[in-house]
This record gives sequence, structure tokens and C-alpha cells, in this order.
Amino acid sequence: MAREFSLKNTRNIGIMAHIDAGKTTTTERILFYTGRTHKIGEVHEGAATMDWMEQEQERGITITSAATTAAWKGHRVNIIDTPGHVDFTVEVERSLRVLDGAVGVFSAKEGVEPQSETVWRQADRYGVPRIAYVNKMDIIGADFLNVVSDMRDRLQANAVAIQLPIGAENDFTGIIDIVEQKAHMYKDDLGQDIEEVEIPAEFKDQVEELRNELIEKVAELDEELTMKYLEGEEISVAEIKAALRKGVVEVKIFPVICGSSYRNKGVQLMLDAVLDYLPAPTDVPSIQGHLEDGTEVERHSSDEEPFSALAFKIMTDPYVGKLTFFRVYSGVLQSGSYVLNATKGKRERIGRILQMHANSRQEITVVYSGDIAAAVGLKDTGTGDTLCDEKSPVILESMNFPDPVIEIAVEPKTKADQDKMSVALGKLTEEDPTLRAHTNEETGQTILAGMGELHLDIIIDRMRREFKVETNVGKPQVAYRETFRAPARVEGKFVRQSGGRGQYGHVWVEFEPLEPGTGSQFESKVVGGSVPREYIAPALAGIEEQMKNGVIAGFPLVDVKATIVDGSYHDVDSNEMAFKIAGSMALKAAKDKCKPVLLEPIMKVEVTVPEEYMGDVMGMLNSRRGRIEGMDSRSGAQIIRAKVPLSEMFGYSTTLRSGTQGRGVFSMELSHYEEVPKSIAEEIVAKTKGGE
Repeated sequence: MAREFSLKNTRNIGIMAHIDAGKTTTTERILFYTGRTHKIGEVHEGAATMDWMEQEQERGITITSAATTAAWKGHRVNIIDTPGHVDFTVEVERSLRVLDGAVGVFSAKEGVEPQSETVWRQADRYGVPRIAYVNKMDIIGADFLNVVSDMRDRLQANAVAIQLPIGAENDFTGIIDIVEQKAHMYKDDLGQDIEEVEIPAEFKDQVEELRNELIEKVAELDEELTMKYLEGEEISVAEIKAALRKGVVEVKIFPVICGSSYRNKGVQLMLDAVLDYLPAPTDVPSIQGHLEDGTEVERHSSDEEPFSALAFKIMTDPYVGKLTFFRVYSGVLQSGSYVLNATKGKRERIGRILQMHANSRQEITVVYSGDIAAAVGLKDTGTGDTLCDEKSPVILESMNFPDPVIEIAVEPKTKADQDKMSVALGKLTEEDPTLRAHTNEETGQTILAGMGELHLDIIIDRMRREFKVETNVGKPQVAYRETFRAPARVEGKFVRQSGGRGQYGHVWVEFEPLEPGTGSQFESKVVGGSVPREYIAPALAGIEEQMKNGVIAGFPLVDVKATIVDGSYHDVDSNEMAFKIAGSMALKAAKDKCKPVLLEPIMKVEVTVPEEYMGDVMGMLNSRRGRIEGMDSRSGAQIIRAKVPLSEMFGYSTTLRSGTQGRGVFSMELSHYEEVPKSIAEEIVAKTKGGE
């Protein structure tokens, strides 16, 4: 099967936004205009095509980034829908990793909201070219140019308007194209009857001013245009577009357009802007990777190069089982062929290849470089793994996933469901790298850890719906950690001599605290054979296992270096098990010498409230051990930025709602871990020791 769309005519884009900016509605309209759906799905009615998990339809928020393929004006546009809720930041991370460009959707009234800022920063980190789409031009309080200046102030983005709305709120009737200097007037509700007209007289001065600003910004990006501009020469439409495109691809400028997806206005022009300004796979830098020996290599976007792809999402589909979504960076892949999972060193057979359209699918036999598809039948591939040609292995750069900050205990309502729950958790943790499940050794409870209350709610809900497992759920608990504050040398000695063969393991270990966030390290500096080589690894494993349960209150011990420096052994009685126990005893003994402390997650919190509630809200945050870090005012509301311990944020949304008559909203994400104040740490230890 020959290639339907050239690489030059392919766009891999994400739609990213704050939770209520209208992202799903926008994606729906794209699918409608590109001929992929015949009826528009409304989020209010819970029928949007992209939001295909039942819970998404109920809650009206997007949880999993579905990948959809659409065609527009001879181009293939692959769209990755990304969630707008902060608990699902990992979904945004992984979709940004495989995109070439993105459309940032902002609400014309609210402008840049906290989560838009988070997502924008993530896109900055991955160097993703973007255009901005100011949606909801039809709602009360819509102000297009205010959002443009908001982007400049809050995101430090070089934003430039390339359109101007004609009217706003109920009078939003058309859009002016500043580049081409013409107006598009909407004549029907479906946005299909559009009339191209002269720019209305009352907008001419404003358009001229904005066009001069645009030309000035574009001229800064291109030396030839700078000369033309300074010499007062006319700069053509083609030159503006070419320079804008170059600036967008280099992530130096962000064109801003407008519309109202719900009212079917502006979506086709947004698709045109995607083709005009966002990069094809050949426009972005080639993906970096490394060979097994660590040599750095590049894989170019070309069908001629050896096959390489990144698996960016695993999903369990009720009809075909495990689906692995992947982005092809180079080469071509046929269904039925074998590939190498270079990350795990495993050979995989590609059973079938599907191209996804929200919740329906089309089977294809071949997928080319630059494309996104899903494979059926991969057994060992996880999120972030590289798939490649067996003859030329490469490992592409993977993704970073944050550690979970909140935990709940779960148990099946009936003993018979225990196995079903284990299977469900196995599949769900495979799909979502920020979800962890483990068993608490002291209580035997299954503990689920995730990114926030909503994240864990949805996991429990999915267990019930998809895996038919009813569960009892404990109260959310904070994922505390432990660390050492002082170095020390301690002894771990395990001796049991009771007739017959005994047990003997003995090590001296030096523990030292490391910089926060470095993780733990294990090594041996034993010389002269005081501990035989075969017992070093078991002793270190004993230390590492004990670290999972900490030394103060059963929380994982982090950022500590353990070095075995000496010890002794017995010719007959020593074995691996005895040294493993000696290792764990050494860590327990370190409790008295290494000054262990509890660490708690500190959240970056943003509260948006009307001015009159400022004092109350600041008081609320202070009473929750919060540190106020700054304030901004935006369109009649005050934004308070603070750092607050996660343990103090449970139930905050209810308190905030009642304290502001429902007018206050907040968002939070993990900032860092820091030491728990002594009095509070003592309470936590007493609680965990006394059993819940």
C-alpha cells in the first residue's frame, strides 16, 4: 500500500488546555469538519467522540489521550487529545513527548489559568511548537486581546495575534484574518456557510495597528525581513507566513487565533493555521537515541531509515485486548513482522496495526515514519519503551514520570474478588506509570498510590466498571517518606546457632544522606575478602528491601547512600539469606545514629477568588500551614499562590466552596518534599505505630 499522505503533509498535534477551556468540544468540531463524524458530539450531553471512557462522558473531563487521525486539505492530521486536569499531568507529558506541535486552547474569559500554565511549561520543556486558540468568544466577559497580553505576562510567551474577532459574546459574528487582511462572516449555525468580505470599516484602524505589530515581531525573526522592514518596503503575505512558520517551528513565536467551537466558528481557520504554521515531522529536530554501548545517534524522519518507534501509551480495549499506541520516528512497519523492544531486550511480534478514530478503529497493514498507530499483540512493551528494527537496535530517549503523592488502602468486597483485583491492578499500573500498587507488609493491605484524589477515584471506578471488582476504600493518606540527616557507621549481625547448621551474616555499613531527589545508592568497599563477593549483593538487597519500609513509621526511606565497608563470615553457617537479614538489621540499627526524619509532599497551590474573600482565603491557607508566596489580580479576581503541605489540603475544596459561596476555585500540583515539623511528625509516628 503506497503512502497516502507525504511526510511534508503530515501533522502530529496535541490539543492542550485547562480543564474547562473547551478542548474536547474543539476536537469534536475538528473531527466533524474533517469528515470523521457525521453528528457533532456535545460534551454537555456526554456524547463527545474523543471522551470515550464512560467516566469521561459522565464527568465531562478528558482522562486518557486518545489518538485520532483526520484529513484536511490534502494533509493527514493526527490528533492526540490531552487531559486538562492536573492529576493527569502524566498523560499530558506522554502525549507531548510524541507530538510535533500543539494547539493551546484558552478560554476567552478566563485567559491563562493555573493548569494552562503547567501544561505550557511542560510543552516548553519538550520544545513543542505551538499556536494558541482563544475559544469561547461567545461567552459573557470574552476578551481576545486580554488573553494575548495574559499569555505574554503569565507565560512569558512571545504571543502575536494573527486574527481579530468581529464582536464578542452574543455579537461574535466573524473573524478577521490579520495576515491576509480579509474578514470571514458566519451565516449559519454549523459554521459551514462562511462569507469572505472586506474588513468592516470600524475595525480597519485596529487591524492596521495589529498588523504592524505582527510585521514587527515577524521581522525580528528573519534578517532579510528586518532589512525590508527598516527600509520601509512592503512585506508580502507569503513572506509573513513563511517567517511565522519558521518562528513557530523554532519555538520563538506563538500565533494567536480565535473562535467559538461550541458555536462552530473558527475551527476550520484553526485547521488552516495548523497546516500553515505547525511543523511536519521533517521540520522538527531528528529524535535522539543511543546504541547499546551508549553511543549517541539520531534517527531521521524518513521511510528509508531503519524502523524506530516509541510506545507512548498502553490501553486495555474491551474488544481487542491490550493496545500499544506508538509513534513511528523512522522507517516503515508491516503488520505481522517482528521488532525488537530495545529497552527490555525482548523480541515482539506486531499482530495487527490499528489506526484509531476515537472509539472506532481501522485496520491497516503498514505504518510509515511520522505516523501514530496502535499495535495489538505486544506482550512485554510498556510506556516509554523503544521498538526498533532487530538489525539496527536503538534506544530512543524515554519519558520522566513523577512519583505518586497520595495513597489509599483498597480491598475487594468479597474474598473471591482478590485475584480479579490483582489482575485489574496489574493492567491499570501497566497503563499508567504514575499509579503504583504494593502490599503493606505489616497490615497486609493493598496500597494504591497516585497523583491525586481524582486520579485514584477514577482508578477505583475503572476497577468496578471494566473489571467488575467492587472494593472497599480507605481514607486517602499522604505518601510520606523518610530520610537520614546524619552519616553513621553501623553494624548488622545475624547469628543463630541452635544445633545442626546455623546462620551467620555480619556486615558493617556506612550510611550517608544524599541531596534531595537523587534517589538511593548502594555500593561495596569491602577489601581483603572479609565478606565474600557472593554475599555482598544479598546484603545490599536486604538494605534496599528494608528501605521500602523505612525505620521510623513504615514509609519508604529515600536519598540515602549505603556502603558495605566490612564484615565477617562463617565457612559453614553463612549463606545469602543470613547476609540479607544482616543488611536489613544494619538499616534498622541506623535509626539511632542517622537522625531519621519524616518528609511530606508540599503542594504548589493556586486559589482564584473574588476580591472580597481575599482575607478569609489567606487565613484559611495560613491555618493549614501554608506559606503565601504571591498574589496577582486578573479580570476582577485575585489569584493567591502558596505552598501548602498535602496533608492539610484534604477536604479543602469543600471548605473553599462554602467559604466563598462557591466562587473560589483552586488547583494544586507537587512542588517538592520537605521535613515534617517535629510535633506533627510525632503524631504521625504514634498513629502508624498504634495501627490505623
